Amino acid sequence: MTRFVLIFLAILISLFTLEMLVPVQEHVIVPFTALLAKLSAAIILPFDDTVLAYGKVLQFRDTGFAVSIEAGCNGVEATIVLIAAVVAFPASWKARALAIGLGFIAIQVLNIARIISLFYLGNWNMDFFSWIHLYLWPALIMLDVLIVFIVYLRYLTNSEGMETAEAVSG
Repeated sequence: MTRFVLIFLAILISLFTLEMLVPVQEHVIVPFTALLAKLSAAIILPFDDTVLAYGKVLQFRDTGFAVSIEAGCNGVEATIVLIAAVVAFPASWKARALAIGLGFIAIQVLNIARIISLFYLGNWNMDFFSWIHLYLWPALIMLDVLIVFIVYLRYLTNSEGMETAEAVSG
């Protein structure tokens, strides 16, 4: 357990440090965040043609209300926590890569739902927007990370059990 915690913390600190570097922000994080705004708008547009996205901003044309997807709201930090946990836990690199890839998708699907819901909540009622933005959604995103990690651990337990059973019977 101590080994896991030390490796987890080392990876977490390293990845958060890497994320904060200006070239990483400029060439990875900001373009990725802009992509989230465009994806959110693309999902909304078939149902509401008053939405537009530019940069990291999602905006209603008619009311002018807009949200800007900032650091901490793009799912990158949640993904970093997942990567640190998955890499710190002993397993094959194939299993780790699968967990990170599927976990990234799970985090981003929920994060896009978060962005869209907050976009509509903010246009409707800023008090609800603020509370849900600051308290509910961050907890749900981190719960998503925890669930993905638990599912990953279950997968490892089941696949190890299958390998042991095959070795014993073979």
